[in-house]
Amino acid sequence: MRSPGGSDNGLMAHVVSSVRMTLVRSVYGSCLMLFSKPFWEPIQSGDVTLTFRRWKRQQVVADRVYRSPAGRIHVTDVAVVTADAITDGDARRAGHRSAAALREELRGSPADPVYRIEFRYLDEPDPRDLLVNDAELSSDDIAGIDQRLARLDRAGKHGPWTRRYLELIEEHPGVRAPDLAELVGRETQPFKTDVRKLKNLGLTISQRVGYRLSPRGAAYLRRSGPDR
Repeated sequence: MRSPGGSDNGLMAHVVSSVRMTLVRSVYGSCLMLFSKPFWEPIQSGDVTLTFRRWKRQQVVADRVYRSPAGRIHVTDVAVVTADAITDGDARRAGHRSAAALREELRGSPADPVYRIEFRYLDEPDPRDLLVNDAELSSDDIAGIDQRLARLDRAGKHGPWTRRYLELIEEHPGVRAPDLAELVGRETQPFKTDVRKLKNLGLTISQRVGYRLSPRGAAYLRRSGPDR
């Protein structure tokens, strides 16, 4: 299998050097697994079904689904291996031309364990995508969202904030996150973290710049609150 983005030495070296894979914890304990763009299509086609990462501690577990820019993937096996045990066959399954090239790309301390992660691409809609477009809210749906938002409000360190942020995004769609954060007196990164919690409930959508309410979020605001 040719590595994504090219095959010969110069182009392949460029592609391999661009590989980045990070795991970011979401607010509900699942993970977003990030791959650089040259790997998206090979993941979707099933050519890339393996990845390696050097971590201080294990970040993914087998038989769990994770989101990625290529779509949802199901991790089927996680094992600790030595870097020297990586074969050329494993490297090709991971989108690299050789084990030596893959080992050169492993980041982190050499003292940290290397994790061999097998996965398969799930060619099916992300339930979150279905959720954001579900604007037919029943009374039970409204009550469920109310409960989730109330928990977020109670957990916050700045008092109730969820409805304020939803209304802010409704009033200022497509406005940069730093500008929105300034309007509510917050630092940008904590503000974005909180908005991501609303996104995980299907209430907001991230845009290239700023955010907008999802159809579900807009329907919720219309149907809820003392003045609605």
